[in-house]
Amino acid sequence: MTLPDAVFSPIGVVRTPFTERREAPRQPYAAGEAPGTIELLPGHRYEDALRDLDQWTHLWLVYCFHLNRTWRPTVLPPRSRHGRRGVFSTRSPHRPNPIGLSVLRIVGVDGLRVEVLGVDMIDQSPVLDIKPYVPFADAVPTAGTGWIAADPEPAWEVRWSPAALAQLAWLDAHGVALREPITAALALGPQAHAYRRIRRDGPRGTLSLKDWRVTFAVDERALCVERIDSGYRPAQLVTGEAPPLHAAYALRHPSTGSPP
Repeated sequence: MTLPDAVFSPIGVVRTPFTERREAPRQPYAAGEAPGTIELLPGHRYEDALRDLDQWTHLWLVYCFHLNRTWRPTVLPPRSRHGRRGVFSTRSPHRPNPIGLSVLRIVGVDGLRVEVLGVDMIDQSPVLDIKPYVPFADAVPTAGTGWIAADPEPAWEVRWSPAALAQLAWLDAHGVALREPITAALALGPQAHAYRRIRRDGPRGTLSLKDWRVTFAVDERALCVERIDSGYRPAQLVTGEAPPLHAAYALRHPSTGSPP
């Protein structure tokens, strides 16, 4: 059977704090309050198309996984403990048509911009469509949970040491939001996985999150974040090879050892 191609033109982009795939949360619920902005293209009367959207609390965002060039018929979801799953039974971005769908909370609408919370997509993802989230039509309270119900993986508790909380506060004040991505990664457990880079050393481990290193301790079903260090080595921080933010952070929060 031959089907005609379906061609779509993006209507804009969504701006988010996540510049790499490994930074982005796996689902909107894991993104927490991560802020984003939907920016629509001028010259198409999209400002009129956004009229009345601010009367809703949430929206569906249809967008492209623009960095994906291939797809996989089976994938290994972070929550699967029993091997690979068919891609159509998962939310994996590696799909025949790289189309994403997320529910976001509306903060405000201004011209061609829609401020939202709970983004889980990469910065500058092309936007295909916006639809209001209609609770009585879009929510099915009796819906089943598929293989997740038969393959449960309870979230791990993520705790924070006073030192880690102080480091998070400093980073947040300097425009680096790490709490949500760290929580989302560690809630899946202390084991290494294709979706997160973790190195274990007995009861402790190190999570590599872009150019930051997160040291945590394992305590039964809880992970305690002990500290956050720059991923740049001491020599790079001293010689200026590292970004100024990392050098300033290392000066304010000296590492107890060389990052891996």
